[in-house]
This record gives sequence, structure tokens and C-alpha cells, in this order.
Amino acid sequence: MTTPPIHGLDAASDEPLAGDAEVLDLSAARARRTATPDLDRDDEDQDDAESVDDSPTTLGGLVDIAEPMPAEVYARQQRRAPILAEWARSRRAFYAALRHAMKDAGYVLVYHAVRTPKYAAKVAWYAPAGLFRGTSRALHWATAEEGNWALRQAAASRGDADTWLKLDARRQRQSSWRWWLLLFAVLGLVAAGIVLALGPLWWRYAALVLVAPILARVGRPADKPLTDRVVEGNRYRKLTAELVRRALTSLQISAINSAVGKDANAITFPNEIHRDGPGHLAIVDLPYGVEASEVVARRGKLASAMRLPLDQVWPEPAAGHTGRLALWVGYEPASAMKQPAWPLLSTTARVDVFKPFPFATTPRLDSVDIDLMFRNYLFGGQPGSGKTFALRDLILAAALDPRLEIRGYELKGVGDFAVAAPVMAEYGNGFDDETLAACFAFIEWLYEECRRRSKRIEHYAKLGKAPENKVTPELASLKGSGLHPLVAWFDELQELMTSKYGKAAGEILEKVIKLGRALGIIILLGTQIPDKDSLPTGITRNVNSRFCLSVADQTANDMILGTSAYKNGHRATVFQPVKEAGWGILAGFGKPSPVRSFYVDTTAAARIIARAIALRVKAGTMPNPEEQTRDTTPAFDLLGDLAQIWPAGEKAAWNETLCALLAELRPDVYGGWEAAQLSTALKPHSAVKVGDVGRRIDGKATTRRGIKHADLLAAIAERDRKQRTD
Repeated sequence: MTTPPIHGLDAASDEPLAGDAEVLDLSAARARRTATPDLDRDDEDQDDAESVDDSPTTLGGLVDIAEPMPAEVYARQQRRAPILAEWARSRRAFYAALRHAMKDAGYVLVYHAVRTPKYAAKVAWYAPAGLFRGTSRALHWATAEEGNWALRQAAASRGDADTWLKLDARRQRQSSWRWWLLLFAVLGLVAAGIVLALGPLWWRYAALVLVAPILARVGRPADKPLTDRVVEGNRYRKLTAELVRRALTSLQISAINSAVGKDANAITFPNEIHRDGPGHLAIVDLPYGVEASEVVARRGKLASAMRLPLDQVWPEPAAGHTGRLALWVGYEPASAMKQPAWPLLSTTARVDVFKPFPFATTPRLDSVDIDLMFRNYLFGGQPGSGKTFALRDLILAAALDPRLEIRGYELKGVGDFAVAAPVMAEYGNGFDDETLAACFAFIEWLYEECRRRSKRIEHYAKLGKAPENKVTPELASLKGSGLHPLVAWFDELQELMTSKYGKAAGEILEKVIKLGRALGIIILLGTQIPDKDSLPTGITRNVNSRFCLSVADQTANDMILGTSAYKNGHRATVFQPVKEAGWGILAGFGKPSPVRSFYVDTTAAARIIARAIALRVKAGTMPNPEEQTRDTTPAFDLLGDLAQIWPAGEKAAWNETLCALLAELRPDVYGGWEAAQLSTALKPHSAVKVGDVGRRIDGKATTRRGIKHADLLAAIAERDRKQRTD
């Protein structure tokens, strides 16, 4: 058997055959293909394509190598569409989509329900006309004259009798069965009428409700519908690629406009735009050289370009590279979306200081969890940003761990934290010199507490109970260990840092922040002015968790969140005080992101504190307040009793007024006390200075001996510190 020659080669000599056949040198062609780039491929595809080994593999013969596939095309072919949509793959997203649909359906339902009388009047007006018009249409249909009459007339005009007869015969055939059908329909209506007449009354009303709108629909003019059109306005516009591109090119970023001008597809979407919670999410790859932070800085212009409220549009840098933007647009503005209730408001909620607990929500209403242990916090924001209430959330959460001791000073003087005072071992309120002095003394005590705790850690480390030389959950729960968690908080810290105690307080507090983290001491700081004088850089540098609410400029933003935060697109300057109170950038828990702290009013906070007291009494870390109130023995605590009966809202009080109130509290102890006797009883407490207190009575200035509330609180705090140290 003769082997056929290979095309273009002589089987015997391997020489080229004569004729028109041309020998293809595969090696040379392959070399040319490698050296010359594919001009048909986009630059982006060439840049992104991975290097591949183009050398041939010879397994029994030559193998032709196909062109390498561009990486982007390959990835697109490999990507498989999800079986379920994004919004249906999580309970949160599903419920958010369901709530949105139900809200729209409810709006439409109520809209039409309010107009029911108007619709009923229209039905009553058009139904009789519909009855006559419907009867006429039925009779005309039964005669089968539609179209046939015109054709017969044309045939008659031409004198075409044969065609006329055929058309008329066809009409008769059609009308014969139509008249019978119409007769049966009439008999059915008569039977239905008899049944309705003999049946219950509500049958007739039900039939009227069903039939009347149908007759009205037939009888109304074509341009006058029975129901009004529902117009919901521009509450939400579905996010599309074209809408995003148009908005981005409206931001006056020259690099975007230049790139789009050269290539309409310079803005790309690596993922499909999809539902995400109560809104839609678009992941956008911006043109080369454009950073996502540039778009974030123009959030207001972006919202304007999309014709949406500012708090409905949430751009932020996305994971991957600095040119990738995550644009989330809510179904409605964040100010109109109801934030879910704080889970810690539940009567069964408890907090473990070593485990995360909910603190805030994202624009998509996802819960954001944080933890307290081994962290220090800095809260910053201008007045009206919601800083104080966000800081108070941490105090309320800390109160729900019975092991945790809470001490702090509110240097604003309005009593925002007074609701939590019953569970605090030390609480100061005000910005007078006495309160500032007590606050500075507290910081000094914290440093000494660090010394004491370091010795305790060393002791337990030798026993193998502190393997990493820091407080463990077991040590925190061990009674008598002295290593229970301690939260020390300071609101409006700038008042202390700009006072005569500022320099020394800043130096000591920086040491406490550096040392206390492993010792179970948690520092919470709140300030309005984050400059170097009001908040020393040594303090901000060592705080590992930060929450920046609305600030006025880039400097304040970076002072709180850290250097380059503004440049990287994490900008709290986009939030408006008061209107967007509670919104801010949370850093220290992964990528910085915008969140809204849970709002807890004073009434709800009081309920949390009541549960915290019950938990602490049960755990034995706090005496039962009810038993203390029922105590009628002569033994008494003068400072505690004074704090209990102190007139609400008064910064100073006369001794004689206090004696009268003390007598009402414990008549067997304080009955008959006079101002001089109270002054004598207070002498052992050096922090409480008896002095002149002025009042106006009937328009006249009157001065009598009395004491200040701040002195009383400072004396109580000093006594409690000594007792705990002992």
C-alpha cells in the first residue's frame, strides 16, 4: 500500500513539489506572530493578558497552537451567572427588597382607597351607557356585518351579483351560530338574575360590584379612565450603567471626560449592577489614572447629576485597586429609611466585653459590630454631629457586662451621661475648675492603676493564668483578681487639654493609653476640636479605633482618622451636622466605611441602665439600691445622702436647704440638724468646701453658707477610689 504524499512535500525526497503549492514554514510563522502584536486586540486586553508558553508540543506530529485568549475575554467566558439573584441570596437583602415592594404596593393601595368614592361615582355615571353600548355591540356582532357589509356594497356598486351572493351567504352562515350563542347568553343572564333575586341580598351587591365596573369600562370615553394614575415622583431611579456613566462625566473631572471622549467604554463595570439591601450597588472601574477618592469628594455633584437627594447616594472606594468605585444608591434617602432598633434594647440582650456587639448600621442597614476589649476609641465631630450620643452607646453597652467598671467625666456640663451614673463608680459633670481638677486627678489615678495592674498581671503570668501577659476572660471574671475590665471615658476632652492641667494631663493620658490596653483599661475619648493643642498627637497616634462624625475640613478629618484618610476617600466632611447626626466614618475595623450609630434616647437608655443594675446586683458587683433605700439604721453615708437629695439642676445649695431635705430622707439621723452642724460634719471631707452661696429672693440678693455640687461629686469620687485601692 502506497502512502499518500503530504501536501506540499515529496514523500521520497522531502523536496517541495512543483506547481502552485506553497510550503508553510510553521516555525517562521510562529516567530512572526510572537514578535508582532495583535493589532486587533485592545490595549487593555494586551496589558491584562497573561504570558503563556507558545512553544509547540510534538507528540507524534506537529500541533498548531491557537491564539492566546485575552485575559478579560477568558474571565468573562468563565464567569457563570448566579442561579439566584444577589438580592435573593441573603435574608437581609431579600427582606429589604420585600419591604420596598410592600411599601410601594401599600402606597398604591392607599392612594386608590382614598379615591374610592370618586371611582364609585364614575362607575355609576358610565355603567348605564356601557349597558346600552354593550347591547348594541352584541347585536351588531350577532349580525356578522363587520367588514361584510362594505364588501357587499362594493360588489353591488360593480354590479357583481355573484360575489354579492357569496358574501351574503357567508354572513348568514356566521350569523346563524352567533344568534344562537347570543340567545344562550341572554338565557344565562336571565337565569342568573332569577338566582340573584331569590338568593341573599349580599349576592346582588356582589354581582353589582363585579358587573358595574365592566359596564363602566365599556361605556366610558377612551380618554377618561376610571382610576387615577399613580405618580410616585423621583423617589428612586433604577441604577443603570448609562445613568452612572452620565453622572460620572458630569463631575467635571478632566481625566474622566478626556478618557470617555476618546473611548466611550473607558468606564467599565466588572460586575453587573445588582440589588444590595434596600438599594442597588454598582462596582465601577474608572478610567486609568482616576482614583475613587476623587469621585467621593464630589458626592454632592454626583447626587445632583443623578437627580437624587444627597443621603441617597453613597460612593466609596472599593476593594481591588484605587480606581475602583463602589456606588450604592438606596431606594430612598437614608434620612427617610427607618433605622432598625438597637439589638441591645432587647430585654434579654447582654454584652461580653471580649466579644463584638452591634454599634451602628451601614447605609444599606447592615449591622456593624465592634468590640471594647484591648481597644481605645476616639470620637470626633463638630457640634450637632451626634458624637456624644454615639459615645454614650458604648457606655450603655459596657454597663451590660457586670464585670466591667465604668468611670468618666462629661466636661460639657449638660448631663448627657447622667442617666448612666447609677452604674458608674465615678462620674463628673461640668467644666468648672473643680471638675477639671477632679478629672485630672482621675487621670493620675489611672496611671497608678496601670502600675498596680501590671504587678497583678506579672503575678498571674507566673501562675500560667496570663499566657500572653494580658487580661483574659478568666481573669476578668475571677473575683479578687483586680483585673476586671475598666472603661475610662472623657467627653469634650478639649476642655481639659486647653486648661492649666492640659499639658500634664496629656502626657499622663498618653502613657495610660500605651500601657492600659493589655491591662484591661479601655479609654474612650470624645472631642470637638481635634487640633494638636486640644488633642495631643501622642494620644491620637496610639488610639486604634476611631469614629469621625461630621467635620468641617480636611485637617480635622485627618486628625481623627489618620494621615491621608481624606486623600484615600474616607471623608467625613460630606456629612451635614444635625441633619445627618450619627453618620460618620468608622476606622479600625477593616476598611474605613460610612456608618450611622444607633440612636438611643434618654428614656431607652434608662431602661438599659435598669437592666444593667439588675445584672450587676445578681453578679454581686453592685449593692442592691432597693436594700440601701430601705436601710433605716442610724449608720449613714453623709456624702451619698447629700448626692441622693441634691436639688435637681442646682450647681450649689444652702446648708439649711440640704438639712431640711436630709431630715426628710432620714429623720432619725438628720432630724434637728442645722446649717452649722452640717458644716462641721463635712470638715473631714476636704474636697467639699463650705462657702457663701448667693441667691435672689423676691428680687433681693441673699447670701448664706452652702456647698457646690461639683465639690460633693469630687469628694465621692476620691473616696470611692481610695476604697477600691484599699
